[in-house]
Amino acid sequence: MARGLSGAERAAASARARALLAMQAVWREARAVLFYAPLPDELDLWPLLLEALKGGRQIALPRYLPAAGEYGAALLADPARDLAPGKMGIPEPVSHCPIFPLNRLDLVLAPGVGFDPHGRRLGRGKGYYDRLLAQVGGVRCGVALDAQVVPALPAEPHDQMLDCILTPTRWLVCGPRAARA
Repeated sequence: MARGLSGAERAAASARARALLAMQAVWREARAVLFYAPLPDELDLWPLLLEALKGGRQIALPRYLPAAGEYGAALLADPARDLAPGKMGIPEPVSHCPIFPLNRLDLVLAPGVGFDPHGRRLGRGKGYYDRLLAQVGGVRCGVALDAQVVPALPAEPHDQMLDCILTPTRWLVCGPRAARA
């Protein structure tokens, strides 16, 4: 489970993170949001995705685009119908889900392996999220367990900085677009 957490502990941490996100102006004002399908070691924000869909927001998830060799954002209408295992075995929107321009997203919720208060994010080593985040026009928010936030991470030239980080106990503002977060 999530960094050694039991299922119940992960569920409780995820619920706290969702409640904290729901209090943020950037969440309340976002009309187009990129979520992620959580892996077992990541916080689960899925109930907010379902709530946002019911509220009429445009909700997208990453989908691998083979012709481009990268991920884009594809809109969801019905998660039960619109998702299938993708390139990495993670649920992705299927081909009938339209691509949404990354520069029109108001908020991106990005998982990772590690984060720091300066907005650095350590992913899983393929650079897919960095290439996606480079094209995002809205607020880029990392989603992490508290233990995943460390004092400092190394950065490489291609690494994209986050504007904020959500944990079960903190909302860290850290980037140039922080005023919107």
